[in-house]
Amino acid sequence: MTQKPDSAPNPTPATSAREVGSAYEALAAAWLERQGVHLLAHNAASRRGEIDLIGLHEGTLVFFEVRHRRRSDYGGAAASVTAAKQRRILAAARYWLNGPVGRRHAARPCRFDVLAFDGEAQAPEWIQGAFDLGAAW
Repeated sequence: MTQKPDSAPNPTPATSAREVGSAYEALAAAWLERQGVHLLAHNAASRRGEIDLIGLHEGTLVFFEVRHRRRSDYGGAAASVTAAKQRRILAAARYWLNGPVGRRHAARPCRFDVLAFDGEAQAPEWIQGAFDLGAAW
C-alpha cells in the first residue's frame, strides 16, 4: 500500500491491520516532524512490548503510541490504550532507555503521548501526557 505521508491511509478489505497500522505510523511520524519533534526511533521493540515512535519534543523524551479506529463504537482510538497496553509501553521504554541510544537520553524528563486517528482523520489528536505511570516508572 503506497501512501503519501500527508494523506490518510485508505484501507481496503484486503489490507491487513498491520499494513494499516504501519501507514498511520508513517503519517504520524511525518506529522510530528512538522510539529518540531525530532524522531529518534520507530517501532522500538522488546520481548514485552513495542513503542511506535520515540522523539524529542522541547527537551522532553516522548514515547508515542499511535492508534487508529475507523469507528468510535467502543470509545475511539484514544480509549483503546488500555492499562495493559500502558504497561507494555512502559516495559519497552525501560528496555529502550537501557540501550545505546536510550542511555544518552535517560536523564531527560520523559512523557507518554498518544496520537489518535479517528475515522479518516489526516491529522491526529495529540494527547500529551496521555497516561502517567507514577510509581511504576
